[in-house]
Amino acid sequence: MTQASTADVIVAGGGLVGSAVAYGLAREGARVTVLDEDDGGFRASRGNFGLVWIQGKGYGLSPYARWSRSSATRWPGLAEALLQETGIDVALKQPGGFHFCFTDDELAEREKRLSTLQAELGDYPYEMLDAADVRARIPQIGPAVLGASYTPMDGHVNPLKLLRALHVAMQARGVRLVSGERAERIEPQANGFVVHGKRGVYRAGRVVLAAGLGNRTLAPFVGLNAPVAPNRGQVLVSERVAPFLHYPTLNVRQTDEGSLQFGDSMEEVGFNDFTTTHVLADIARRGVRAFPMLQNVRLVRMWAALRVYSPDGFPIYNESEAHPGAFVVTCHSGVTLAAAHVMRIAPWVMGAPMPDELPTFSARRFDNAEQLTLAH
Repeated sequence: MTQASTADVIVAGGGLVGSAVAYGLAREGARVTVLDEDDGGFRASRGNFGLVWIQGKGYGLSPYARWSRSSATRWPGLAEALLQETGIDVALKQPGGFHFCFTDDELAEREKRLSTLQAELGDYPYEMLDAADVRARIPQIGPAVLGASYTPMDGHVNPLKLLRALHVAMQARGVRLVSGERAERIEPQANGFVVHGKRGVYRAGRVVLAAGLGNRTLAPFVGLNAPVAPNRGQVLVSERVAPFLHYPTLNVRQTDEGSLQFGDSMEEVGFNDFTTTHVLADIARRGVRAFPMLQNVRLVRMWAALRVYSPDGFPIYNESEAHPGAFVVTCHSGVTLAAAHVMRIAPWVMGAPMPDELPTFSARRFDNAEQLTLAH
């Protein structure tokens, strides 16, 4: 076991959440060490669908809608900064997004959700479209689609390019990325924290827990609570096809490279990250129902990954009261919230005032909670 050098901040976790926070910390001038587990870890980042998605989020907890929107509005600045610093284009597009509805009940429920959010937030543009309206914008839509909700707030990126760009950018700013290292124990001390990894010992004045599902076991070391659990999502990817889908949708999107991604399954199956035929068949069936012209497109890849879900599905952001300087950052929307993590969470970690939305996301909300509204 090796003795590592001291940093201002240790970030446990090198996925999208941890890398975004680390990059933001480096922009604030901090000396940062990131501990990134090996590829045997359950990485939500590698299975991400790539949406920068706002519509419908925060129903039942409007601060989450404001938090997500604040990130989406900052996304162009993040994409431009990464391009300038790394030369990597993360393929951000924000033309707005569609949520397809296949029944009258789905349309009514969608209208209820979005109208409630608009009433609570005010500045929350959306449209409810009938089939003709949808077809005018997406001519390839199938007859099973009765309508859709559309908001101009939504978009998508290439999530693998995003993770690569964050790693390159943060290291260019001096962040030390320790690959193949897992934080196993944290020891609070009078002047900071000692993080014990499987290969070394690391010291810093502050520590950020961004280890996804690993936060559940790390948080109690610093007087925090991160009651997260896995939620499996499965994804299908097609061969490349000529560009036709110029908007992201909740279930189908065309990537910047031409392939199509199909997804949006949700399963509580513990730490099982295997694909299953029946779920993938349902995903494919739903995609072809929306776009019948895809029925003969070849599927070339499939995967499953585990989302990081709190009991109500909303993020957890906390600084420890018992051990100030220790933070937990946990969410299941690492792409959507990446800009907020860079530009709003990182300054907070370094001593700026807590963003206005964040008190809502304390894990204290789970104390004696009798009923939770599940986010998506």
